Amino acid sequence: MQTSETLHNPLAMESIWKLLGKYAIPCVIFLLVNSLYNMVDQIFIGQGVGYLGNGATNIIYPLTIIVLSVALMLGDGSASFLSIRLGENRTREATIGIGSAITFSIIIGLVMAALMAIFLDDLVYLFGCTETLYPYAIGYGRIIIIGLPFVLVGTVLTAIERADGSPKYSMMSLVVGAVTNTILDPIFIFIFKWGLEGAAIATIIGQMLTCFMGIYYIKRFKTIAPKKQDYMVRWSYCKKVITLGISSFITQMSIVIVMAVINNLLTNYGAQSQYGSEIPIAVIGIVIKVNQLVIAATVGIASGAQPIIGFNYGAGNQKRVQQTFLYVVICAEILAVIALIAYQIVPVQIISIFGKENGLYNEFAEKCFRIFLLATILNGFQTVSGLFAQSIGKAVKAAIISLSRQIVFLLPAELILSHLFGIMGVLWAGPVADTLAFVLALVIIMPEWRKFSVKEPMHITTGKNRHMNPVS
Repeated sequence: MQTSETLHNPLAMESIWKLLGKYAIPCVIFLLVNSLYNMVDQIFIGQGVGYLGNGATNIIYPLTIIVLSVALMLGDGSASFLSIRLGENRTREATIGIGSAITFSIIIGLVMAALMAIFLDDLVYLFGCTETLYPYAIGYGRIIIIGLPFVLVGTVLTAIERADGSPKYSMMSLVVGAVTNTILDPIFIFIFKWGLEGAAIATIIGQMLTCFMGIYYIKRFKTIAPKKQDYMVRWSYCKKVITLGISSFITQMSIVIVMAVINNLLTNYGAQSQYGSEIPIAVIGIVIKVNQLVIAATVGIASGAQPIIGFNYGAGNQKRVQQTFLYVVICAEILAVIALIAYQIVPVQIISIFGKENGLYNEFAEKCFRIFLLATILNGFQTVSGLFAQSIGKAVKAAIISLSRQIVFLLPAELILSHLFGIMGVLWAGPVADTLAFVLALVIIMPEWRKFSVKEPMHITTGKNRHMNPVS
């Protein structure tokens, strides 16, 4: 419902491009830095330990993604909940929901870390670990698990900070952690000679700093003022937050499932090829993480647009919702085109950043970039569509879009094509799934987008001319 307060809110008044710059750029930096945590480890590990060390981080990486999937579900869900409720002028409800989500995230983080520590041996084999990689994976994983509760709580708090109108602080809290990790990695690996364990220690120190900065911000909220009783876990509100963030959860968890399947297929079919098992496992982890930078930037743009879309959807500014989505798609596809060109032209140069290895290693890396990521140009629209549906409260459609690429299409393609073509089938499954997921997202999201093709109320105006011109 539109009120005087909502009509004069900057989210309803300012230029969309200006708002995207304000909210999306810090969010992009936030997610890129978050993705760089593991990538920085792999760069230094590749130089100091070798590809077996990188293979081990690929085995442990799904554990981090499992926690991150829950963190993004609660974080993005909280951000959407806060934005929509503020747009509806329901501040008290927003306050209780955010307080509940923060406490719930702390509990879930501790429980997940405890379970992973208990079942670590079983988990590494579930994710395709070989006997050669086992000691590396266990040594690295035992330390990484310690930092996982900080990852979860820190991620939730930074998402809430962005929706609260402090995207720069949100960005800075993660940058501080990432810079700390980057500085400590070479010190612990090369000077202290701690190897993989040193990289893990550097990582969790950075994660702790990010989390502590988030906790510091809690007493400095701009739009809400939670009291002590607001931090009680209220399942009715947590359920709403989870529903709004389920798309992010599915997107990340599908990565875990896919990595487990791909690692096991590479272990099996790699052993039957000239590459062996360890080279494909090490390479695929690097390739996925490199592409994760592009996905992170895309998600960052879409997540940065969530306060704009969520607020205007709640306020009934339909044309503005449609325009914001269009602008986000344009940005995402530009990124996808740049990524595709890089993957096709300089794959060996990219993989060499993570350590220089023999000819077979580079040969498989080149094939992996050029084949597995052949249709990455289609990922921009598919990723943005899921987050758009989430932002307007279409949880089911968001879940279907997010689920489609990794689970509905990629897993069957991996199993079928690997059976037919061996290790190369594992790679060709990537573009097949990307294409099918794009088509499905287009079919689902276009009817929703057309619903917003209505004239904007004439009294909702830009900051430049509040009395005459409709918002654009």
